[in-house]
Amino acid sequence: MIVRNCSGGIVFYANQVFLLQNEKDEWVLPKGKIRNEDSPIDTSLERVKQEAGIDAEILSSAGESSYEFYSVTRKKPVCNQITWYIMKAKNKDFTVNYDLGFKNGGFFKIDEAMEMITYSQDKSLVNLSYKKYKDLMKSMVNA
Repeated sequence: MIVRNCSGGIVFYANQVFLLQNEKDEWVLPKGKIRNEDSPIDTSLERVKQEAGIDAEILSSAGESSYEFYSVTRKKPVCNQITWYIMKAKNKDFTVNYDLGFKNGGFFKIDEAMEMITYSQDKSLVNLSYKKYKDLMKSMVNA
């Protein structure tokens, strides 16, 4: 089995979270493989920028997840281990990168996003991260 270390961002703007629709019509979060000597933090910021055109800042770590799939091109099973970060978009601007195979994307209200997200693991991640995000934003206002 091939094990790939990846990282990604759960990007919030006000009471919305950013989702991408991939080539399989799945609604997912921006993420990618950590390459060379890149750090998980740099990779997550870079993937959010590359896949969604979003300038974001990291507020906190959000935890880790993993999933396995069979790679038809490699003819082997692959395990993606993902380090996630809670991010805040600097504004609501985004540009879906169609060249990477994405079909759609946008900021969605949390309730709507929870209905759209394809994988239950991602739903849990967004739900927990949103609670943490709200707490972090409150503490910044009260500081």
